[in-house]
Amino acid sequence: MRNGHDGPLIRVIIVDDHPVVRRGIHFALATADDICVLAEAGSGEEALRLCQEQQPDVVLMDVMMPGMDGVATTRALKQQCPKAQVLVLTSFQEGQYVREALKAGAIGYLLKDVAIDELAQAVRNANAGQSTLHRAATAALIQPPAVRPDLTEELTERQREVLSLVVQGYSNQEIANRLFVSLATVRFHVSTILAKLGASNRAEAAAMAVRHKLLEN
Repeated sequence: MRNGHDGPLIRVIIVDDHPVVRRGIHFALATADDICVLAEAGSGEEALRLCQEQQPDVVLMDVMMPGMDGVATTRALKQQCPKAQVLVLTSFQEGQYVREALKAGAIGYLLKDVAIDELAQAVRNANAGQSTLHRAATAALIQPPAVRPDLTEELTERQREVLSLVVQGYSNQEIANRLFVSLATVRFHVSTILAKLGASNRAEAAAMAVRHKLLEN
């Protein structure tokens, strides 16, 4: 273990909506003399505020939180504090969460059953710009998201029409204008399309539509 006096401490903020979990992580990292926990945040909104104030080197981020979840927080944090590295620490190993977190800008993905020394090393790796992925997260990434052959049959004609316009790059308001429907109706259709495709956002839905030729007759 590197002696903390030989170089600058790695400054960390812990983000998790469970106080007991935050304290446990804090206690675990306190055993490393080259890591300093600056603060703890119980929500995504609080995390953004603390990161602006404290300018951490590494942020340990939970995925599932009420309000702004870990993926949305990571995306916003990387825009506001681009120098901070986000290391996801969660109980969820499903491929969708792994892909969304990494796409949002996280440098690594760990599960909460990680050993203390492995967590500390992952923090050091993140600070050095190196990725650390739990083996379950790596396995999840290898498996591409499945698209059922009959998927397009689940989309109504109107939803296929909306998806086609999404693929063409139209905004919700532009789609509403073209289809002569309300903005709320378009939002409902887009939300339903994302759910049916298992897509996390409009861009992913559009990419799936093109890749799997979902709009071709």
